[in-house]
Formats: sequence, C-alpha cells, structure tokens
Amino acid sequence: MSVEVQWTDTDPETGERRFVNVERFAGRWVFKVRFKRRENWAKVNRVSRDMWETLLDALERRYQRREGVAEADVAAVKAILVAHREPEES
Repeated sequence: MSVEVQWTDTDPETGERRFVNVERFAGRWVFKVRFKRRENWAKVNRVSRDMWETLLDALERRYQRREGVAEADVAAVKAILVAHREPEES
C-alpha cells in the first residue's frame, strides 16, 4: 500500500512558494517539488529536516483519523528524524 502526502511551503534557497509531494512506495519515501501547478515534479536531492517534520506531522494527523497511514509509517519517519543531520555548510 502506498501513502501520498502533499503540501505547500517556501523554498529556503529562493523564497518562492513551492508544492511538495511525498510518496512511500515499496518502503521508500520519495520527495518531489514543483513551483507552478502545471510543471512536472522534480525529485528532491537533499531532503531537509523541516520537510521530514512536516511529513511526520501530516502522517500523525492522518493516523489519528485512520486515513490509510500505518503506525509503522509514523515510526519509520520518527526513526529517520532521529538519525537525520543537516549537511554542514563550508
């Protein structure tokens, strides 16, 4: 079973509004973004901690409402957040 979550946020590099799509399929989370509704989705190379936290928040809300999110999905994202470190800027 796949899980898909979408939201809008601000790109930290450009300050431009963007659409974010996250899908879990076959045990992997894939983040994609686009800046206009009619553009193609582009895969995100570096996923920020903020994006993981937004995903966790959305999953926890859906889990409470029993909307196709398993407890394992929430636990997996929590584990990723525990291990996640932002890349250091040189």
